[in-house]
Amino acid sequence: MEKDMTVGSPSKMIISFTIPVFLGNVFQQFYSMADTIIVGKFVGTTALAAVGSVGTIMFLLIGFLQGMTAGFTVLTSQRFGARDMRGMRKTVGSAYVLSAIVSAVMTALSMLCMKQLLIFMNTPADIFADAYHYIMIICGGIFAQTAYNLFSSVLRAIGNSKTPLYFLILAAGLNVLLDLLLIIVFQMGAPGAAWATVIAQGISALCCLLYIIRKVPILKLERDDWKIDGHLAKIQMGIGFPMGFQYSITAIGTMMVQAALNTLGSLAVAAYTAAIKIEQILTQAYVAMGVTMTNYCAQNRGAGKYTRIRQGFRAITIIGAVYSVFAAAVFVFGGKYMVYLFVSDNVTEIMGYADTYLRCISIFLMFLAIVNTYRNGIQGMGYGVLPMMAGVAELVGRAIVALIAGHYKSYLGVCLASPVAWVLADTLLLVMYFKIMKNHPVDVE
Repeated sequence: MEKDMTVGSPSKMIISFTIPVFLGNVFQQFYSMADTIIVGKFVGTTALAAVGSVGTIMFLLIGFLQGMTAGFTVLTSQRFGARDMRGMRKTVGSAYVLSAIVSAVMTALSMLCMKQLLIFMNTPADIFADAYHYIMIICGGIFAQTAYNLFSSVLRAIGNSKTPLYFLILAAGLNVLLDLLLIIVFQMGAPGAAWATVIAQGISALCCLLYIIRKVPILKLERDDWKIDGHLAKIQMGIGFPMGFQYSITAIGTMMVQAALNTLGSLAVAAYTAAIKIEQILTQAYVAMGVTMTNYCAQNRGAGKYTRIRQGFRAITIIGAVYSVFAAAVFVFGGKYMVYLFVSDNVTEIMGYADTYLRCISIFLMFLAIVNTYRNGIQGMGYGVLPMMAGVAELVGRAIVALIAGHYKSYLGVCLASPVAWVLADTLLLVMYFKIMKNHPVDVE
């Protein structure tokens, strides 16, 4: 099921690759949505706030792993586009080893520092214990998260975006069943939701690995492929770590927003949590577009087809604009009613908070589309550090707005933090894109 993205219509290629990734991302959201819905309905608003209060920390950890593994496989995609299969396998073996090392370090550090991090974030006392137990279980499952993201990235690097979707659908269903079992039957509360997430993610990773071993002969590694090549590893880390830090920088800014939000009380936290879950369902399309552009640009960079890269950026901009209009309409006219999925008490007040957030972000969705597609596309071309500067701009924007919102205890300020960050990041990304394209006026033959 490999797909060569260096030939055919750019628009059709991008859409056909994006749709399975989008569906996969939506099902991945079911992990956290199932946790949120079942915890909110069967444990209560306090437990829902506990799960929501560590959402930014999960984004910090899991986002870094997603970005890192995607970055490690950029060279895989480039070698595939250049038809260098031996070199491609070397990049895969190197990515496996590097990911295992990083996972071990992250597991140890996150579990050692978690309590102090929750204190730093002003986590309310009435939800502290549940929040701590939930996130510690997630930290213990970092290897499972890394494995799935890495195997999925490897498959996508060779143009296969459908197979990871199939296994993720299976795992999402399992996660829901485990949530019901552990939370309702065994009364494990918020920690039960965390266990369900980790187990389901691990099964998804195992399925991906078995598929690669049995069905993808071009990814069959030999002994030499597992040996770390210093030069190769340096290039992969030079792309993977900045991509991971990009997610982490965004998460750090979001954590500052969460800290400001936490000063408004557990009810505001619960409402914001529900609104974020509603947002993430539709905005996964932008994440999918970004993943597509990483692999599309990487393969075409490997083939030296810069004109085709330009065509891809034009196509994804149009696609992003059309989708943004649709998503905004859903948020404005129907978003607040989805709150009923998450809570059964204080519904009216929570719905009002959620509606404020969704209306704020609906105005700025096109800016989010550009952030994801242009940043990832530039990274796919092999530029690791430059796009990270856009992440720094996001951090600055979120930090300033969060500090102001926290000082004035303004929920509206909290809602505007991300839109301000997107606008600042877009300014830098567009400048980078045009400068890079100016340096590549013709295709390399």
